Amino acid sequence: MFKLKAIFLATAFAFVGFSASAQSCGDDTLCKVKASGVLKVGTKDDYVPWSYRASDGSFKGMEVDIGKKIAETLGVKAEFVKVTSANRFEFLAQGQIDLMIASASDTAERRKVVAFVHPNYYSSGYTLLLPKAVTATEWSQLADQTVCAVQGAWYNKPAQEELKLKVLAFAGTAETEAAMTQGRCIGLLEDDNQINVRLSNQKWAEYQKPLSSQADTPWGMAVRQRDQFAPFGLSISGIISEMHRDGTLLALEKEHGIANSAFLIKMHDALKDHVN
Repeated sequence: MFKLKAIFLATAFAFVGFSASAQSCGDDTLCKVKASGVLKVGTKDDYVPWSYRASDGSFKGMEVDIGKKIAETLGVKAEFVKVTSANRFEFLAQGQIDLMIASASDTAERRKVVAFVHPNYYSSGYTLLLPKAVTATEWSQLADQTVCAVQGAWYNKPAQEELKLKVLAFAGTAETEAAMTQGRCIGLLEDDNQINVRLSNQKWAEYQKPLSSQADTPWGMAVRQRDQFAPFGLSISGIISEMHRDGTLLALEKEHGIANSAFLIKMHDALKDHVN
C-alpha cells in the first residue's frame, strides 16, 4: 500500500512540474499551491500544545509543525489561517484554506462535507476535567449536570444524547475555562489528550480526570472533496504516510511535551520499513 501511495505522490509531483507553469490551474489545488508558492493551512490558535499563538503572535504547536513539514515537502511556504471548531469546515469549503489541520475527528457525518486524508494523523476520545471536589467515578452520576465545551466539538452531541449531560458551548477554550471558574458548569468536556496535557501543568493541580474516555476517534487532515483523489489529496496522503513511517510524528509529540500516544506507536509499527 505504501509503495502504491509513493507512486501516486511521484506522479502528482511530476504533474505539478508541468501544470504549475500554466496560466490557469483550473480546479487543481496542488497546481495552484505550487504556482502561488503558498500552502494555506487552517489551524486553531488556542489548543496548546497542538496549535496556538506564541507571545510574538506566530502559530506554534505540533499541528503547526506538521503543516510546515508538508509545505516544505511540496516546495512552498506554509501560511497559517486561524480557524475554530465552528468554522473550520466552512473555511475549507469556501477556499479560504487549502488544508485543514485543526484537531478534527474523522467522522461519517463530517465526510459528507469534506474529505479526510488517510492515513489519519492522530487520535483521541473525550472525557471530563473535573475539580477534585467532585467525587463521581461513573458517567451516570453526572447525568443532567452542566458541562462546558467548545462549539462545534464532535463529542458535544453524544455527550448530550448518550450520557445525558447538559452542554454549555462557547467559541473557544479560554471562554470554557472562564465559565467553569465562574461556576457556570461542573467541568470541562474535552478530548482526553488535551486533559492529559492540562493535568501535567501545576495550574490544574486541583483537577482530575476520574471518568473513562469515550469513543476514541482518529483525527484527520481535511481537503475539499474534489481534492481527495486528485494530485493534492494524494500528495498529502503520501507525505503523512511517510511521517508515520519514519517516526516524525512520534518525534513531534515528544518535542511538544506530549507522551507518545498509543495511536502513533501503532501507526509507526504498521508502516515502518521492514528492512533494517
